[in-house]
Amino acid sequence: MSNTPSPLENAADIEARAVAWVRRRHFWDWTAEHQAELDAWLAEALAHRIAYWRMSSGFEGIGRLAVLRHPALEMPAQTQGRNLRTVVAAGVVAALAGVGAFLFVMPRSEVTYSTPTGGHQTIALSDGSRVELNTDTILRMRVSASGARTAWLDKGEAYFQIRHDAAHPFVVSVAGHRVTDLGTKFLIRDDTDRVEVMLTEGRARLESTNANAQYHSALLMPGDVAVATKSSMSIARKSASDLTNELGWRHGVLVFKHTTLGDAAAEFNRYNDQKIIIADTEVARLTIDGTFPANGLPLFVRSAREVFELHVENRGNETVISR
Repeated sequence: MSNTPSPLENAADIEARAVAWVRRRHFWDWTAEHQAELDAWLAEALAHRIAYWRMSSGFEGIGRLAVLRHPALEMPAQTQGRNLRTVVAAGVVAALAGVGAFLFVMPRSEVTYSTPTGGHQTIALSDGSRVELNTDTILRMRVSASGARTAWLDKGEAYFQIRHDAAHPFVVSVAGHRVTDLGTKFLIRDDTDRVEVMLTEGRARLESTNANAQYHSALLMPGDVAVATKSSMSIARKSASDLTNELGWRHGVLVFKHTTLGDAAAEFNRYNDQKIIIADTEVARLTIDGTFPANGLPLFVRSAREVFELHVENRGNETVISR
């Protein structure tokens, strides 16, 4: 099984093909032959699986979109031309992948945005910047009369793609710290007792702002992952592939690489109302590799049970895993 798409495929082609498969499943008479074709396409590359899961989740969340019924799209997926695929990808990705996304004029007063458990929202700013909110996140934003751009991450996780303006830097305040963009793409995650900042492009400055805590500051470069608490800051480097895995939630998936079951369960719990409980430390230390839909808790539990021969018991809104 390959994890790399054909070099002749680009992202738009893959997205459009995924849209076509979702449409076929919902509007055609689905057969075992169709399922076999889909399974073969999904097995070709991880990018195919991510695109399909992403489109499927979006479709289920917003219902059968009229754009998928368009007469121009009645041809089979394998016969669609490049131009049509690109048009379909542009239109349907905006509707499916951009569920909750919208364009707005920079707020001159403070505006609050939030996502529920399992939610994902993309905010497109009029200056060309974009902010993506992950599950269970609260973000406030404001632009002053002078043009200063300020945001507060009160809870959760957000990915920032900021159009740099040296005269008006974009500043994010989070848990006693401040992140200032210097032409940047970066992730901020606010955990209970720490802040994680991951830089994917450009530069950003991270510094503490709590007058009652020890001051620390760092200039982050691409690949840097900073973890800051009230009293300390540490910086590690991650590879491009690890950074991509960390951002899998932007495409509706969670990617685990030598991840303990305990940590994987905690990550799934962020996205689902049904919670996973690991009954003992021995089971929690087992490690797993794989890519799962963020809402695919049953699939994850079934995989853990079959791979490690574990016992699974459902107790109301909790799923308990043990030996």
